[in-house]
Parts: sequence; structure tokens; C-alpha cells
Amino acid sequence: MAAETYEELLKQTAENNEQYVVMTAENRALIRNLPAVLGSRFVDTGITEQCLIGAAAGLALRGRIPVVHALASFLTMRAFEFVRTDVGISGLPVKLTGFVPGFLSDGNGPTHQAIEDVSLMRGIPGMQVYCPADNDDMLKMLPHIWSNNSPTYIRANTRPTSYSHAPYESGKAEVIARGKDVTILVYGMLFEQALEARALLMQEGLDVGFANMRSLSPIDEDYLINVSKSGSLLVTIEDHFLTGGLYSILAETLLRNQLTADVLPMALNHRWFKPGLLSEVLNYEGFTSTQMAEKILNKLGRKTKQAFTSHIISENTFDE
Repeated sequence: MAAETYEELLKQTAENNEQYVVMTAENRALIRNLPAVLGSRFVDTGITEQCLIGAAAGLALRGRIPVVHALASFLTMRAFEFVRTDVGISGLPVKLTGFVPGFLSDGNGPTHQAIEDVSLMRGIPGMQVYCPADNDDMLKMLPHIWSNNSPTYIRANTRPTSYSHAPYESGKAEVIARGKDVTILVYGMLFEQALEARALLMQEGLDVGFANMRSLSPIDEDYLINVSKSGSLLVTIEDHFLTGGLYSILAETLLRNQLTADVLPMALNHRWFKPGLLSEVLNYEGFTSTQMAEKILNKLGRKTKQAFTSHIISENTFDE
């Protein structure tokens, strides 16, 4: 039977391969039932992210495959030197799972907001970075992430949506539609809002392309090059700082290939977001579907034909 949750898939994977070791820095929300199943192959170091990474690197050197869990902000910042030096330089197959990244840390202040994590992790040579759109997307990506020999970082996302994603292809974007007027490039939990923004724009008569950039390192450079040549407005959407994320990746790709494009970035521009319920965060920061659609129309110099109806996102994101 196919696994329906992160925990079920990790349990099946670890039971089928004794090389897997599940580790955490006292963040058990995704894996609370695994200690009883895995016994000594479940390691909780306590709130010691640096020690966690050092131990994971040591286990990887001995042929284990550590799947590591911690809050994304502390995993990528507090333990950054250990990730870079112990895991990155040696190219060890340590699998980093960042809990409540980006806007998913909705009620938390700047100290707990992981909105520079993509920039930090993709800056480590050899580190792969994955940002699933929702629970279905994540479950389809995880077998590849866990089985490859590279160090990896994934923005954990267990949010359910009604969208059924295509099977994951290594380093490839999930191209949902191609469009002549606008192409939306998005990753992570904003997929749901961005997809609805596309529907609103289509109602306005626009031909709108859409891609889920589920893998940011490696990035689907061929797709970015081809879509940049299409002449459509490119829109990057991300719950991350403007610097270092998808917008930066697109800019680097264009410059490296001596290309230009009309680009509208939607990201946090040199500031942290205001904490609140997830729906409040999205509305205050301008990331609801209606707000994004309106920004795109404004960029194109067009006005709406009819008032948009806002989509209300559910508040329940993760178990505490």
C-alpha cells in the first residue's frame, strides 16, 4: 500500500533498508511513532542542532543514511558550519528535513523564520535543495531524495491540497501549463495560492503558463532558458528573501546564458514577515491569490474586468 504520510513512507523505507537512521533535535511532529519501530536507529540529540549534524556525518561516514529533522531556521542557520564542513565538503548522503520553513512558521517571529534557507543551502557545493508544493508532491519526491548519494535539504511540507502532482523527474520542473502572456514560477506552499492566481488571470483572458519548480538545486535550467525566450512575463513567487532564492537563480541563469526577460518577483524584500495565522500572514504580506493576480495585471497595465474573490487558506499547518 502506498504511503499517505511522511512518517509512513519513512517507516517503510527504514524497515526495508537497515542503513537508514532517523535523527532529530527534539522535533518529532513528523516522526512521533518511529522510536518504537526503529529502536536504536532512532536518535534524538535534544535541542542541539550542531551536535545532531556532527553525529549524522559520523554515521554517514560509516555507511549509514541519516534522515535528519529539525526546525528549518536552526537546521540551516545554527548548524550551518557543521552542514557545510562535516556534510558538504565530504559530500555525505545526509538527508536534512527542515520543519516549518518559510511562511509555514506563520506564528513565529524572525528568530524562527527560515526565509533564507534556500540561499544558504544551495550555496554549499553539491547540496541538493527541494521544495515540494504540498504533501502529495513531497511523497512523490522523497524516494529520489533519500536514495541518491548526495547531501540534500528539503523544505518539509505536509499541507494537503486537491492537486495530484506528476511523478518526480530528477532536476525537472513540473510544467503544468505553457502560456504566451505570463508564466508563473513557484515552489513550496505558495503553489496553491499561485495556481488559483493563474485561474483568476485566465478569467481575465490571459494565456498563463505555470510551473512548480520543486527542485531548486539542481534547477531545471533548460526550462528556464526556454521560457525566458517565449517573450512572456515571468513571475517568480516564493516565501523567501528576494536574495538567494528562485528570483536570484533565474537572474543567474539569464546572465550566464546572455539572455534577458521581463521578470516580476514576489518575495520578501530585505525584511522578515509579520507573524500571525497563516491566512493573516499571506494577506498582510500580499501573497493571497487575488493580491498576486492583481500585481501581475498591474505589471501588464491591465485592470480587472470583475472583482476577484479571495481564497481562504486553512489555518492548521502542522502539529506542534
